Amino acid sequence: MSIEILEVPLVAHIVADLDEIEAEEATLATFRAACAPRIAALRKPSLLQTLLRSAAAIGVLMFAGACASTGATFHSGVGDAYLERPPYYADVSSAMVGQDTGRIGHLPIAFQRGAAQSRIFDPRDGTASAIDSLLQQMNGFLDSLGVSERLVVHAATSGPPDVQFGCATTSGLAGDDCAERGDSALGRGWQTMRLAVGRPSDAWIDWMHEVMPIKEFSRVLVVTLEVGQYLVKQRGWRGDKEVELGTGHVQGLPWLTSLEAPLTVLQLTGALVNEGGKALRIGAEGIVARRTRLLVSAIGGQELLGENDVTAARSLRRDDLPGQPLAWRVALRELVDQLTG
Repeated sequence: MSIEILEVPLVAHIVADLDEIEAEEATLATFRAACAPRIAALRKPSLLQTLLRSAAAIGVLMFAGACASTGATFHSGVGDAYLERPPYYADVSSAMVGQDTGRIGHLPIAFQRGAAQSRIFDPRDGTASAIDSLLQQMNGFLDSLGVSERLVVHAATSGPPDVQFGCATTSGLAGDDCAERGDSALGRGWQTMRLAVGRPSDAWIDWMHEVMPIKEFSRVLVVTLEVGQYLVKQRGWRGDKEVELGTGHVQGLPWLTSLEAPLTVLQLTGALVNEGGKALRIGAEGIVARRTRLLVSAIGGQELLGENDVTAARSLRRDDLPGQPLAWRVALRELVDQLTG
């Protein structure tokens, strides 16, 4: 048996992998015997977690005067949107954005750790990682589109607008547990995804005030690669399972995929921002999902997207589209087109 309990703050995490389970009898003994290192985070919060979340909520009320600080969605330019289906975009339409013919700049695409879960459960980034290789490919492709011009990165660009996208959470805050759906048939009732954007840092805004007039940019595009959490849906009388990743992009899932646990998804989020740091339009496009199987869900777990999944995503193709283009290229082009008009 290779189940390992990791001692981390607030919650224990189980390391498990089930790649060979579904071809065998789904008994608990077989499940335990087939486990290999794979993190499945416990979803049920501990009493300490609940108390801390309550304390955090009280803190929000006590310090409401600080709600316009970095990362807060208040005065960010776009209000929180709760979307039932893709396309996952909010605020002014792409047509209206396209009416501005001014030049657009963009920052290099970066990976945001801890966007929807603790940082330690995100794929490894940095030199020689699959994330780093994917970012290099994405930035080269973004430059080649010719829609915008790349800006130089330095210390002032470390606090950009934070586009948040994923299942609506119990607290309404990014990174918390997904809210209970409440529908009688899981995956069929009304369920929403939250799309919002946090304010950039004051240093970021000040830098934009300086560089945008010099470069003659009217807007700046900010795109981030991250891991989000999406809900599984059912369709048809057989209860076929799927996840809606983005514009015209649905990933079918095996029937034994759990409906109770959200999926970890490699996604792109983006914002088109004006000189004052206010977002004009925000959006998200998913690339690929890592499903959670029933046996992992049965012990309160969730399978996490890892290094091997990112490596596979680099060459994953959209078989549903002519020419079978790379999935990440389709997602990135769609995001840029939708945000810039």
